[in-house]
Amino acid sequence: MNHWNELSTIKSLLGDALAEKPGSYIVDEIFNRFPSIRELANATEQELLSIKGIGKVKARQIVAAMQLAQRFSKPSCSQPRFIRKPQDAADLLMQEMRYLQQEQFVTLFLNTKNHVIGQPETLSIGSLNAAIVHPAVVFRAAVKRSSASIVVCHNHPSGDPTPSPEDIQITKRLSDAGDVIGVDVLDHIIIGDGIFVSLKERGLM
Repeated sequence: MNHWNELSTIKSLLGDALAEKPGSYIVDEIFNRFPSIRELANATEQELLSIKGIGKVKARQIVAAMQLAQRFSKPSCSQPRFIRKPQDAADLLMQEMRYLQQEQFVTLFLNTKNHVIGQPETLSIGSLNAAIVHPAVVFRAAVKRSSASIVVCHNHPSGDPTPSPEDIQITKRLSDAGDVIGVDVLDHIIIGDGIFVSLKERGLM
């Protein structure tokens, strides 16, 4: 779904949730105040209450509608999830991570057939521009799940997934630790706003 279709869908969803037409004053004012889906997804009840015509009930309806939209945009987990290429990992995490305002470091645990074991796990939440994760934390979780390999992922709140020197450095540390422990680090995926970078594809690991 492209950006404009997403905006149209969200406007329609908010209109339904608030019993307002998509072009109503309240819906338009919401998008004037929060012009991007990223900003709206992170809007608080208190921020919404500052908009004329929105009381506590409507503010809660908006927050609930955005949470519902994000939940339904996630890939279905009814079928086994396999990671065969970087796009597979990005597809699994994009909708959940693209609007986050802090860096989060998430790990996918895989078995010998590259099937994802359990749920992706957030192992670190950083500041606005830096996530610090220690290899011991990552591989303790991997060994606990009897993982054959892992794919590590984190987001850039700026929306630009270009790897930083720190991203490349932590990837090397994790790869070296994985070689010692016997758990392969298949890739490091950086999630931006609808786009991603694979450090494996870039030849950075």
